Amino acid sequence: MKYLIGIDEAGRGPLAGPVSVGAVMVPVDFDFALVEGVKDSKKLSEKKRESLFTRFEELRESGQMSFAVAFSPASIIDTHGIVFAIRAALAATLEKLGARADECEIRLDGSLKAPEQFTSQQTIIRGDDSEPVISMASIAAKVIRDRHMVAIASQYPAYGFDVHKGYGTVAHRRAITRDGLSDIHRATFCSRILL
Repeated sequence: MKYLIGIDEAGRGPLAGPVSVGAVMVPVDFDFALVEGVKDSKKLSEKKRESLFTRFEELRESGQMSFAVAFSPASIIDTHGIVFAIRAALAATLEKLGARADECEIRLDGSLKAPEQFTSQQTIIRGDDSEPVISMASIAAKVIRDRHMVAIASQYPAYGFDVHKGYGTVAHRRAITRDGLSDIHRATFCSRILL
Protein backbone atom coordinates (compact mmCIF):
# COMPACT_ATOMS: atom_id res chain seq x y z
CA MET A 1 0.00 0.00 0.00
CA LYS A 2 1.25 3.46 -0.91
CA TYR A 3 -1.34 5.67 0.77
CA LEU A 4 -3.40 5.92 3.92
CA ILE A 5 -6.74 7.72 3.64
CA GLY A 6 -8.77 9.00 6.57
CA ILE A 7 -12.45 9.87 6.14
CA ASP A 8 -14.95 11.61 8.41
CA GLU A 9 -18.08 13.71 8.10
CA ALA A 10 -19.27 16.97 9.61
CA GLY A 11 -22.77 18.37 9.76
CA ARG A 12 -24.78 15.18 10.14
CA GLY A 13 -27.14 16.77 12.67
CA PRO A 14 -27.83 20.40 11.65
CA LEU A 15 -31.27 21.60 10.60
CA ALA A 16 -29.85 23.50 7.62
CA GLY A 17 -26.99 23.36 5.14
CA PRO A 18 -25.13 20.48 3.56
CA VAL A 19 -23.53 17.47 5.14
CA SER A 20 -19.78 17.55 4.55
CA VAL A 21 -17.33 14.66 4.09
CA GLY A 22 -13.58 15.12 4.32
CA ALA A 23 -10.92 12.71 3.05
CA VAL A 24 -7.20 13.09 3.75
CA MET A 25 -4.61 11.07 1.82
CA VAL A 26 -1.06 10.71 3.10
CA PRO A 27 1.84 8.41 2.20
CA VAL A 28 1.96 5.35 4.47
CA ASP A 29 5.17 6.65 6.05
CA PHE A 30 3.71 10.13 6.72
CA ASP A 31 5.15 11.85 9.80
CA PHE A 32 2.14 12.89 11.89
CA ALA A 33 4.42 15.13 13.98
CA LEU A 34 4.01 17.55 11.06
CA VAL A 35 0.41 18.09 12.16
CA GLU A 36 0.87 18.09 15.90
CA GLY A 37 -2.33 18.68 17.87
CA VAL A 38 -4.76 16.98 15.51
CA LYS A 39 -7.74 15.37 17.21
CA ASP A 40 -11.48 15.14 16.72
CA SER A 41 -12.58 18.51 15.30
CA LYS A 42 -15.36 18.76 17.91
CA LYS A 43 -12.70 18.87 20.64
CA LEU A 44 -10.77 21.75 19.06
CA SER A 45 -11.53 25.46 19.13
CA GLU A 46 -12.42 27.12 15.84
CA LYS A 47 -9.10 28.97 15.97
CA LYS A 48 -7.13 25.72 16.40
CA ARG A 49 -9.07 24.01 13.58
CA GLU A 50 -8.34 26.92 11.25
CA SER A 51 -4.66 26.88 12.22
CA LEU A 52 -4.35 23.14 11.55
CA PHE A 53 -6.23 23.49 8.27
CA THR A 54 -3.74 26.16 7.15
CA ARG A 55 -1.02 23.63 7.95
CA PHE A 56 -2.79 21.01 5.79
CA GLU A 57 -2.87 23.49 2.91
CA GLU A 58 0.88 24.12 3.29
CA LEU A 59 1.59 20.37 3.30
CA ARG A 60 -0.64 19.89 0.24
CA GLU A 61 1.19 22.72 -1.51
CA SER A 62 4.53 20.98 -0.85
CA GLY A 63 3.18 17.63 -2.07
CA GLN A 64 3.32 15.86 1.31
CA MET A 65 -0.41 15.14 1.55
CA SER A 66 -3.68 15.81 -0.21
CA PHE A 67 -7.26 16.24 0.91
CA ALA A 68 -10.72 16.75 -0.52
CA VAL A 69 -14.08 17.81 0.86
CA ALA A 70 -17.47 17.22 -0.76
CA PHE A 71 -21.00 18.26 0.22
CA SER A 72 -24.46 16.78 -0.21
CA PRO A 73 -27.09 19.54 0.02
CA ALA A 74 -30.28 19.63 2.06
CA SER A 75 -32.31 18.66 -1.04
CA ILE A 76 -30.46 15.32 -1.30
CA ILE A 77 -30.79 14.73 2.46
CA ASP A 78 -34.56 15.34 2.28
CA THR A 79 -35.04 13.23 -0.84
CA HIS A 80 -32.77 10.27 -0.12
CA GLY A 81 -31.87 10.46 3.59
CA ILE A 82 -28.72 11.37 5.47
CA VAL A 83 -26.98 8.00 4.98
CA PHE A 84 -27.32 8.19 1.19
CA ALA A 85 -26.20 11.85 1.25
CA ILE A 86 -23.07 11.01 3.24
CA ARG A 87 -22.25 8.05 0.97
CA ALA A 88 -22.56 10.24 -2.13
CA ALA A 89 -20.27 12.93 -0.70
CA LEU A 90 -17.81 10.27 0.50
CA ALA A 91 -17.56 8.73 -2.97
CA ALA A 92 -17.03 12.22 -4.41
CA THR A 93 -14.07 12.90 -2.09
CA LEU A 94 -12.34 9.69 -3.18
CA GLU A 95 -12.92 10.64 -6.81
CA LYS A 96 -11.48 14.12 -6.21
CA LEU A 97 -8.37 12.55 -4.64
CA GLY A 98 -7.96 10.14 -7.55
CA ALA A 99 -7.77 7.32 -4.99
CA ARG A 100 -7.08 3.87 -6.42
CA ALA A 101 -8.30 0.81 -4.54
CA ASP A 102 -5.06 -1.11 -5.13
CA GLU A 103 -2.91 1.68 -3.69
CA CYS A 104 -4.63 2.74 -0.50
CA GLU A 105 -5.86 1.65 2.87
CA ILE A 106 -8.88 3.60 4.10
CA ARG A 107 -9.76 4.30 7.71
CA LEU A 108 -13.23 5.69 8.39
CA ASP A 109 -14.89 7.08 11.48
CA GLY A 110 -17.94 5.67 13.22
CA SER A 111 -20.36 3.95 10.88
CA LEU A 112 -18.91 5.17 7.59
CA LYS A 113 -18.06 2.83 4.73
CA ALA A 114 -16.16 3.45 1.51
CA PRO A 115 -17.42 2.10 -1.84
CA GLU A 116 -16.91 -1.66 -1.94
CA GLN A 117 -14.16 -1.63 -4.57
CA PHE A 118 -11.93 -0.29 -1.77
CA THR A 119 -11.30 -3.69 -0.22
CA SER A 120 -8.71 -2.45 2.26
CA GLN A 121 -10.91 -0.37 4.55
CA GLN A 122 -11.55 -0.26 8.26
CA THR A 123 -14.35 1.49 10.14
CA ILE A 124 -13.21 2.59 13.60
CA ILE A 125 -15.59 3.69 16.35
CA ARG A 126 -14.37 7.06 17.67
CA GLY A 127 -11.65 6.91 15.02
CA ASP A 128 -11.66 10.70 14.85
CA ASP A 129 -10.07 10.56 18.32
CA SER A 130 -7.71 7.61 17.94
CA GLU A 131 -6.53 7.84 14.31
CA PRO A 132 -4.71 11.07 13.35
CA VAL A 133 -5.54 10.64 9.65
CA ILE A 134 -9.27 10.48 10.50
CA SER A 135 -8.89 13.48 12.83
CA MET A 136 -7.38 15.40 9.91
CA ALA A 137 -10.37 14.47 7.73
CA SER A 138 -12.72 15.55 10.51
CA ILE A 139 -11.01 18.96 10.69
CA ALA A 140 -11.08 19.45 6.91
CA ALA A 141 -14.79 18.54 6.71
CA LYS A 142 -15.71 20.86 9.60
CA VAL A 143 -13.62 23.87 8.51
CA ILE A 144 -14.88 23.80 4.92
CA ARG A 145 -18.51 23.34 6.00
CA ASP A 146 -18.29 26.16 8.58
CA ARG A 147 -16.74 28.50 6.00
CA HIS A 148 -19.54 27.62 3.58
CA MET A 149 -22.23 28.42 6.16
CA VAL A 150 -20.57 31.76 6.98
CA ALA A 151 -20.28 32.59 3.27
CA ILE A 152 -23.98 32.00 2.56
CA ALA A 153 -25.30 33.59 5.77
CA SER A 154 -25.82 36.97 4.08
CA GLN A 155 -28.24 35.37 1.60
CA TYR A 156 -30.40 34.22 4.55
CA PRO A 157 -30.04 37.06 7.09
CA ALA A 158 -33.03 35.97 9.20
CA TYR A 159 -31.36 32.79 10.43
CA GLY A 160 -27.85 33.61 11.73
CA PHE A 161 -26.08 30.78 9.89
CA ASP A 162 -22.73 32.51 10.44
CA VAL A 163 -23.21 32.01 14.20
CA HIS A 164 -24.69 28.50 14.60
CA LYS A 165 -23.74 27.00 11.19
CA GLY A 166 -27.23 25.50 10.80
CA TYR A 167 -27.29 23.58 14.09
CA GLY A 168 -30.52 23.55 16.09
CA THR A 169 -29.78 26.28 18.62
CA VAL A 170 -32.60 28.04 20.45
CA ALA A 171 -32.10 31.16 18.30
CA HIS A 172 -32.18 29.08 15.10
CA ARG A 173 -35.36 27.23 16.15
CA ARG A 174 -37.00 30.55 16.98
CA ALA A 175 -36.05 31.92 13.55
CA ILE A 176 -37.63 28.86 11.87
CA THR A 177 -40.84 29.30 13.91
CA ARG A 178 -40.91 32.99 12.97
CA ASP A 179 -39.86 32.85 9.29
CA GLY A 180 -40.41 29.25 8.19
CA LEU A 181 -37.85 27.27 6.24
CA SER A 182 -35.34 28.53 3.70
CA ASP A 183 -34.35 26.51 0.65
CA ILE A 184 -31.26 25.21 2.48
CA HIS A 185 -33.17 23.86 5.46
CA ARG A 186 -33.57 20.10 5.82
CA ALA A 187 -37.35 19.94 5.95
CA THR A 188 -37.26 16.35 7.22
CA PHE A 189 -35.15 17.50 10.20
CA CYS A 190 -37.43 20.47 11.01
CA SER A 191 -40.87 18.85 10.96
CA ARG A 192 -41.31 18.89 14.77
CA ILE A 193 -40.42 22.59 15.00
CA LEU A 194 -43.17 23.54 12.56
CA LEU A 195 -45.99 21.61 14.25
